[in-house]
Amino acid sequence: MSKQHNVSNIDFHGEWIILSVDEKTYQIPIDQASKRLAQATDIERKMYRISPSGYGIHWYAIDEDLTIQGLIKLAEISKTA
Repeated sequence: MSKQHNVSNIDFHGEWIILSVDEKTYQIPIDQASKRLAQATDIERKMYRISPSGYGIHWYAIDEDLTIQGLIKLAEISKTA
């Protein structure tokens, strides 16, 4: 089974999630992606695990799960808005 996505980095800068996936970089507004992430501390935001299949990301400190595809779509929507 091949991976759905290859996530190379997840970072946070101000009000943005910076997601590097499949050799592309996306900027996603944190508050649009997740209320829990928007309210999380920097330490909580850095405590994540990418699923082995490349399907999603789990932040265990705040019990939040987001799909990679959903984040990419959100980045594309926010770029055109």
